[in-house]
Amino acid sequence: MLNAYKHNANHELVPVDIDSAEKGSWINCSAPTEEELIHIHKLTGIPVNSLQTVLDREERSHVELEDEYIFVVVNTPVLLCEDSYDALPLGIFITRMYFVTVCLEENAVISSFLANKRYSFQTYKKTRFLFQILSSASSSFLHYLQEIYRQTDVIGIRVRKSLQNKEIFRMLELQKSLTYFNFALHANESVMERLMRLRNNSLSSPSLLKMYEEDEDLLEDVIIENKQALEMCGVYSNILISMMDSYSSIISNSLSQIMKFLTSVTIILAVPTVLYSLWGANVPMPMENTPYGFWALLLGGYGTCYFLSLEKGYALIKIPARQVFFYEIYGGTHVYF
Repeated sequence: MLNAYKHNANHELVPVDIDSAEKGSWINCSAPTEEELIHIHKLTGIPVNSLQTVLDREERSHVELEDEYIFVVVNTPVLLCEDSYDALPLGIFITRMYFVTVCLEENAVISSFLANKRYSFQTYKKTRFLFQILSSASSSFLHYLQEIYRQTDVIGIRVRKSLQNKEIFRMLELQKSLTYFNFALHANESVMERLMRLRNNSLSSPSLLKMYEEDEDLLEDVIIENKQALEMCGVYSNILISMMDSYSSIISNSLSQIMKFLTSVTIILAVPTVLYSLWGANVPMPMENTPYGFWALLLGGYGTCYFLSLEKGYALIKIPARQVFFYEIYGGTHVYF
C-alpha cells in the first residue's frame, strides 16, 4: 500500500495525493508491489533495487550514503503469535524532497506515527523524524521484552504445578525470540553509532542529514535506550536458559526415581516367580498331595511379595477402582498398573 502524508499549517498529519506530493512530504509504502516500487522510483529517483533490499527479511541494519539520498535500514520488532516474536527490517530513505519509508508488511512503529501516538513530529524535519523512528523502535523492543518477561513468569508458575511439553515449547519459542531481538538490537546499535559519527562529517551530505543540538540529544537518548534494551534482552535470556536447565534437571531426576522404583518392583516380583517355578518342576514337592497346597503356595508367594515391598519402602495397596499400585513411602511417587 502506497500513501503520502504531510503536516498542514495546523500541524496535523493529513494524506496527500502521491503524484502531487510537495517537498517535505512523507511517502510510506507497506507490502509494496512491483508497480508501487517503480512508482516510488519515478517520483523520488531511488533505484528499484535499493527499494527491494528492504523486502528481504534477513536484511541487516546498515547506513548507505549516496549523492541524492541517504538509505537507513533499521530492525523493528513484530509479534508473530502469542509466544513468538521476530524483527523486521524497515527501510528509510531521505532525499532532498521526500522522506520515504518502505516495509515488507504493516509495521507497528510506523502505524504509531500515522495515528500520532508516539511523537509530535513534522514530516519536513527529516533528520529528527529519522531519530524519532529509531526511538520508537527501541521503545517497542523494550515493550516486547517486558511482555516476554511477564510470559516467562506465567510459564514458571504453571511448570511448578504441572510440567508439560506445551510449556517447554513455549519457553523454546521465547528463547528463540530473544535471540532474534539480541541480533536486531546489536545491528541497530551499529546504525546509531554510524549516524552519531556522521554529525560532524562534511562528506555525509549535510543538506540531507542536518543535525541540530536537539537532534543530537535525541540520538544520544536513543542510543542509551537501545543499550538498555540490549541489557534487558541479555538478562531475560539468561533467566530463561536457567529455567530450562533447571526443569531439565527436574525431569532427569524424576526419570531416575521412576527407574529406581521399577527396578525395585522387578526384584520384588522375581522372588515369588522363582518360588512358583520350583513347585512347577516334575519332581516330588512338599504339599503336592495336600488339598490346599495350591492356595497355600499362592498365599505364600503373595505374602513374600508384600513383605519384601515393605522392606524396600513400598506398600502394595488395593484401591476401590480395582487398580493396584505401588506407593513409595519415602518419595511419594505413584505408579499405576
